[in-house]
Amino acid sequence: MASRGTKIWLGCFFFLFLLFLYGPMITIFVLSFQGPEGGLTFPMNGVSTHWFGKLWEGVGVVDIWRAFRRSLALGFVVMVITVVFSLMAGLAFRRKFKGSGALFYITVASLIVPSIVVSLGIALQFRLIDDNIRQWGQTEEISWIIEHYTTSMGLFSSALGAQLTWTLPFGLLIMFAVFNRFDPSFEEAARDLGAGPWATFREAVLPIIAPSLIGVALFGFTLSYDELARTSQAIGGLNTLPLELRGLTTTVTDPSIYALGTVTTGVSFVVIALALLTFRLLQRRRLAHGNDSGKGLV
Repeated sequence: MASRGTKIWLGCFFFLFLLFLYGPMITIFVLSFQGPEGGLTFPMNGVSTHWFGKLWEGVGVVDIWRAFRRSLALGFVVMVITVVFSLMAGLAFRRKFKGSGALFYITVASLIVPSIVVSLGIALQFRLIDDNIRQWGQTEEISWIIEHYTTSMGLFSSALGAQLTWTLPFGLLIMFAVFNRFDPSFEEAARDLGAGPWATFREAVLPIIAPSLIGVALFGFTLSYDELARTSQAIGGLNTLPLELRGLTTTVTDPSIYALGTVTTGVSFVVIALALLTFRLLQRRRLAHGNDSGKGLV
């Protein structure tokens, strides 16, 4: 057993760790509620929601709300694709197939490669695609391509691909862990009762892995919503919110930038709360279903 003094020191160390981890976020929250004469540092000059009003009016020349909607839309698409592909990959890797090892290592390798290198590689790939399209348009004398075509890079092409190199490996690793512990006897029981492949998945597999899928969805959205480096070179002409924030840090010199940070962090907390609520509802439904089954047996 650790002595009282050791416990106190460990508690102090843990408190300092939490302060180091969350202190900057708390500081931004506090400074965002300064009065109209407030600055970027302490001490605070009044307390108000003035800078949230300024944020609503717009920050400089940047349309921050359009960037915010773009990040939400991209995050939602990344979340859906991550959940679907991670689930399909998890089901596929339950059985060995030719090339499965190589495919796994290729998938998770993007976690090791520096993010900016991935972004530059994707940007270069799409520039090569653009060059080939322009050359084809000139060869075939396609007027639309010659006069109007700019680039195939965009929010739901190159940027989507760049972010999936970040979210898919996490989702895949989560589903691997889930299915490695999954008891196949549930599927066997469903098949013995006459259920087909889809009914077996829907009734025996999906209810058990649903909480893990919520976790994958949460990973997919939050990683996409906060992503900067992998998107920076592959976004095309429209920026996401993190890219706009990076630009604003060099031009905005008032607490409205803190108000924006508070709002975006609040969105992340809302998403986490919704995920936890969904998990809780699924858990209650599962327990209720189990109790009903037990009563039926009695």
